[in-house]
Amino acid sequence: MTETAVLARIRLNLHNRAVQRDLRDATEMHRTLMRLVPDGLGDSPRMRSGLLYRLDVTDNATMLLVQAMQPISPERLPEGYGEIEVKDLSPMFTALRAGMGVRYRITVNPVKRERLSTEQKNKRGRILPLSGPDADQWWNRRATDAGLQLKTLLPSPLDPASRRGKTTSAPRHSLIRYDGTATVSEPAALATALLAGIGRGKPYGAGLLTLAPAAT
Repeated sequence: MTETAVLARIRLNLHNRAVQRDLRDATEMHRTLMRLVPDGLGDSPRMRSGLLYRLDVTDNATMLLVQAMQPISPERLPEGYGEIEVKDLSPMFTALRAGMGVRYRITVNPVKRERLSTEQKNKRGRILPLSGPDADQWWNRRATDAGLQLKTLLPSPLDPASRRGKTTSAPRHSLIRYDGTATVSEPAALATALLAGIGRGKPYGAGLLTLAPAAT
């Protein structure tokens, strides 16, 4: 199995004004990160580039992970944005095999569509965020579809991704990070999910699944 993708790890400079702006506004973050991939990708540049990202905050650093199926150009980031390292993910895709144990991390936007009465059958219900056990079940189903059999999961609710704008009711995307261990059940399905991302909210920091070998 051979797939082409790269992963950039950006240690953000929290004193940088562009970083501060992007951390306040997920739309601006998405706009900044799209500068990393080539121009001229058509009407759906994020999808064509395969760009996914996730913000990981620890006591020691604020790290931005950016994955793409196109070449990444770090020099196109704002000056002083952060320290960046880029690695080829081809070896990871080559190593995937059924029965392989992995540690995973993903930030997702778990939602469901509101059920409407029969009198409203010609209308579509609202998209409603999930939390607690409902969100855990959502992730378990999505992981199974993506070729992962979860062994453990640890949810960490995050601050919603906000989109600043001219209105005071700018949309917000609920986010939950999951960490845990799993077994690869379907390598081909997993490769597809790794490249495409999982769930909604991809322009706002959701959907990027990262893996590491499980400790033996």
